Amino acid sequence: MAMPHEPQGTHQTKKAAASGWIGSALEYYDFFIYATAASLVFPQIFFPSTDPTVAIVASLATYGVGYVARPIGAFVLGHWGDTHGRKTVLLVCMFLMGFSTMAVGLLPTYQQVGVLAPIFLVILRLIQGFAVAGEISGASSMILEHAPFGRRGFFASFTLQGVQAGQILAAAVFLLIAAYMPDADFNAWGWRIPFLASIVVIIAGYIIRRKVDETPAFAAESAHGEVPKAPIVQAFKLSWPDMLRVVCMALMNVIPVVATIFGAAYAVQPAYGIGFSKDLYLWIPVLGNILAVLVIPFVGNLSDRIGRRPPIIVGSLAAGLLSFAYLYAISIKNVPLAIVVSLLMWGVVYQGYNAIFPSFYPELFPTRTRVTAMA
Repeated sequence: MAMPHEPQGTHQTKKAAASGWIGSALEYYDFFIYATAASLVFPQIFFPSTDPTVAIVASLATYGVGYVARPIGAFVLGHWGDTHGRKTVLLVCMFLMGFSTMAVGLLPTYQQVGVLAPIFLVILRLIQGFAVAGEISGASSMILEHAPFGRRGFFASFTLQGVQAGQILAAAVFLLIAAYMPDADFNAWGWRIPFLASIVVIIAGYIIRRKVDETPAFAAESAHGEVPKAPIVQAFKLSWPDMLRVVCMALMNVIPVVATIFGAAYAVQPAYGIGFSKDLYLWIPVLGNILAVLVIPFVGNLSDRIGRRPPIIVGSLAAGLLSFAYLYAISIKNVPLAIVVSLLMWGVVYQGYNAIFPSFYPELFPTRTRVTAMA
């Protein structure tokens, strides 16, 4: 666990938090535009089928494929973060995510190259999943190790505030395109715009992250020759019970994935869904995430006062229950109810878990294996 004698870096606390916030926002913008496109347009573009249900299932399967690559990414990038530094691994994650996302915007469609189109899409999705595996653990460790004791919950929460901001940005881009572009143009070429815009993400993220110093905790270990050669071995040897706890608790991430991705497909797909317009549906998660961005730092600060466990327990249980209400509201096409439940679920109660785990998880592990064990 993180102990009071662990070197701190209070002189760069705010800069590290800002870097983690902006970096996570930009990288998860890349991640969420894929999720949105997989629900809205990929079934028609990459998986044409006489059965619309088969097309949407195939499209969502490519989104799920990214999770297959996460354990591999966690092993490789976690190792990199614990042997080469937090700053280095975050730059690697950013470039992998940025270029793979931009490449999606350049892919030919199924009509142009046949089965090669979905094959290329799956390959790029695997790279995305590989890259994102190191982002949260690397950014959380970076901020945590720069933050003063007694304020780590507050500062580490900015990692997930950035993630929520990235989701807002992704939805906002699709909202603008869906609102002002005819469906035919959107399906033909408009969907590519958010992916190609990732070049801006790459440039901005690099400029921001290169200015943050390596954390004092890692720098001290490196100076004393204490950087492990095989952090994964040490992590399993010394921290396997806590790693198992993190795996079980991380199942909470099923709630936003199922409610957001399946919810979008169920709402807007012409033959599979229930007839929501794209621009109308996209506003629902946006409003919830805007509230989440405001709530997250307050929850993080609260955890510094009352501990990490109470918000995580309450938030996890309440968000799980409200996810059913959210999908029910969509199923009956009740927009006001869907918005209210979204505000409660995404904006408030889920943040009891979401805002806390960036400090709670890395605090369970020692500096030398922190990124690997959390990833």
